[in-house]
Amino acid sequence: RSNRQRQAWPMEAVLGQVEQLPALLAVSRSALVRDWDSLTLDRALEWARYFQHLYDRFRARPQLREALGRRLRRSQPCPLLGFPALGRCPQLLGLALLENRALPPAACRRLVRSLLQPPGAGPASDPRGLELLARRKAAARLLALPRHAPGPEPQLQAEARLLLSWLRQEAREAAGQLRWLCGALELLPQPRAFGVVAAALALLKQGRGAEQAGDGDGDRDGSRSPDGSQESAAGEECTAGLLLSWLLGNQERFSAFCLCIPSSHLAFLADHYSQLCRSYLDLLTGWGRHLHYDPLQGQWVKSCLDKAELSWEELRECFMCLCQGSTPLKEQTQAALELLRTQDGDFRVRGLSVWTDLLMEAGYSCVDTKATGK
Repeated sequence: RSNRQRQAWPMEAVLGQVEQLPALLAVSRSALVRDWDSLTLDRALEWARYFQHLYDRFRARPQLREALGRRLRRSQPCPLLGFPALGRCPQLLGLALLENRALPPAACRRLVRSLLQPPGAGPASDPRGLELLARRKAAARLLALPRHAPGPEPQLQAEARLLLSWLRQEAREAAGQLRWLCGALELLPQPRAFGVVAAALALLKQGRGAEQAGDGDGDRDGSRSPDGSQESAAGEECTAGLLLSWLLGNQERFSAFCLCIPSSHLAFLADHYSQLCRSYLDLLTGWGRHLHYDPLQGQWVKSCLDKAELSWEELRECFMCLCQGSTPLKEQTQAALELLRTQDGDFRVRGLSVWTDLLMEAGYSCVDTKATGK
């Protein structure tokens, strides 16, 4: 055989082994681990360390790195894992097993000992992997605690932080970032995916606000880059743009998103993302045009009951939340309603234009409420 042929065969074997990583992680999250003994656990950990070795060996060789990443993505229903996952394989496997209640106690104790003192680790070994596992495990325990504060539930926030972490570490190295995000979100039920995206967009703005306020918490979820706040801000804008592209790129998806997310949270997002604000106002306008006034009931009702449209009460709640936002958001909402009222005939009494009634409900002084007799 030629040298090229002799080199090709071992590389093909390595590529075939890399294809097994998704299966290894899937098994570690399943009930199959109930039959694992210490020997089986050791073999799984050895495979994880082997994959990490491949990462260290090939990360400086672009062609081989791309080949490994391509083969890894090909072995999955969607491109969730790329080449960087090989370098984190011991942490990914350890986290999955720590959170799997089916793992027998003896294997679990063996796992903890292995994580505390992995083979070949000396006093100067890097403890960050263990710290990351401990942090995530503690967070998983905290998710079970009761929550009384307002805002997204803890599990949603944890999933949103995990999504942001993946976007920063994994998707930025892939050619198809949006395709990667679609594949990741398709693994969740649609209402859950919407909640995670809404929480992620909110976390991006909350993190930047804390960083600008100088309270030292801006990097709590790893959002601050070592190169300074300007690079960090650019990275956050890129991440937010990716989420918004997925959300606003499909009108049916965005409509379903707005029907699932509370109006107060939607108003917060509209206050911080101008692109989302414009689309949200357009969507509310379309829903408002499907309402007609029923003089017998003395209220606005849906024109088509079988469509997923907002009722008058729901539409009013959405606009009221927008009007309670920042001054720019309030002014933009008022301007949109006034324009719609003018296009509708510039009526100043109730029951003739849904936009007039919404302006009245919001309490804007530009509406002549004396003409209504109310």
